Amino acid sequence: MDKILINGGKPLAGEVHISGAKNAAVAIIPAALLVEDRCVIENVPDISDVDSILQMIVSLGAEVEKPDCNTVVVDATNLSVNVVDPELASKMRASYYLMGALIGRFTKAKVPHPGGCNFGVRPIDQHLKSFRCLGCEVVADDIFVDIDASGLQGGNVYFDVVSVGATINAILAATLAPGKTVLENCAKEPHVVDLANFLNSMGANIRGAGTDVIKIIGVGSLRGGTYTIIPDQIEAGTYMAAAAATRGDVVINNIIPKHMEAISAKFEEMGVTIEEYDEAIRVKANDRPLKNIKVKTLPYPGFPTDLQPPMIVLLSTVEGTSVVTEGVWESRFQYVAELEKMGIKIDINGTVATIEGGAPLKPAELCATDLRAGASMIVAALACNGVSEITQLRYIDRGYEHIVDKLRAIGADVKRVDD
Repeated sequence: MDKILINGGKPLAGEVHISGAKNAAVAIIPAALLVEDRCVIENVPDISDVDSILQMIVSLGAEVEKPDCNTVVVDATNLSVNVVDPELASKMRASYYLMGALIGRFTKAKVPHPGGCNFGVRPIDQHLKSFRCLGCEVVADDIFVDIDASGLQGGNVYFDVVSVGATINAILAATLAPGKTVLENCAKEPHVVDLANFLNSMGANIRGAGTDVIKIIGVGSLRGGTYTIIPDQIEAGTYMAAAAATRGDVVINNIIPKHMEAISAKFEEMGVTIEEYDEAIRVKANDRPLKNIKVKTLPYPGFPTDLQPPMIVLLSTVEGTSVVTEGVWESRFQYVAELEKMGIKIDINGTVATIEGGAPLKPAELCATDLRAGASMIVAALACNGVSEITQLRYIDRGYEHIVDKLRAIGADVKRVDD
């Protein structure tokens, strides 16, 4: 089993390049199944979640090429299977996007319930509701969701809660559905917009992505083409947290500053210096003391839930009491016991974490419990004097491309070893 060893306590400095967005890639690759032609997808992150979704679409009959580690060519012309392997689906949450893609392409689809990180109940009822609103018959058992899309047509869908996954699945299902579809109370995340932009570049007719209401006019077919995925907002925010927690000075390249506004605002509230450029942000935390603050995670354009764990680590390095409220998932503090091994003082009351910051962190042996929790443990180890060890890297590999190499490039003393 691999592990990461980090000899922390050194301010990070230099420049880091942000990869393509994981959450966009794992939606856009299934979307390519709607195209009976070649799709060239660029700026794809080299991560295990991408490998998993590629394995799944190959098992369905798609042809996949990788000219380099960040480019994927998908040709779904001869797609022939509409049943997804449960073992492959168990590896990742985004396997559920194959529901929307397959019912858009075929009249039937049989997709297992999704896997991925376990940090609380994450039902797919809104996904299934949208399919039914579009004329599908849905039957779910303990293993599979069986969808009959022979009656697929445009319709009206109102999401009871804002759901990124359900919004994306409904877009996928409606793209080729005859008639007009109106989706209301939609998620506005950048990767929802990126998916719509990808499909539109291939000939879809989708308007309003990034707002509460998305309108889709079904088209008869899509054409192939080339598309470049947006930068990863969450990876960028993680390196921002690492720079600030180590009191460093780091330039984060290949980002879209607009996507970072809620994150940058909280860093500035703490006293971190943020300098914004066209496609980069400089994070400087070595020129003045940082302040404790309150943070609440919210759907975009609010502060992202995926940055809650690294933010808690950052706040633990600041004198005083900080409060983080989780406004998206009900049970996302399961990793806290690992951080407490380092002396971080966190009190959890329901969806509220109270952090008593300022005490020196202690090196420890840590076990990643999910993707973003693993990232927070790396941030904590970087901020801590001494050598810490992190295991269960399979979680971190799901979403962070070449993280050891990137950290070394900005001065971290870190190595990956085979245990």
